Amino acid sequence: MARFEQYEIYALDAGAWGLASAFRDFDLASSVARSRSTRVRLMHVVYEDSQVVEKQVIADIGATREHP
Repeated sequence: MARFEQYEIYALDAGAWGLASAFRDFDLASSVARSRSTRVRLMHVVYEDSQVVEKQVIADIGATREHP
């Protein structure tokens, strides 16, 4: 049973979250997420045999207010 972990960055585009990038290293993923200009989520994801078995939101970065 193959098990691996990675950090994924999801970007909000037209009201839907889509995978923007994935990294094995947390520091690199965190730096990339903070440098993005759009709303993003940094997630820790665990896979077993190419199936997601655990998904955790680490950070939600970006504008959250629709009306200031």
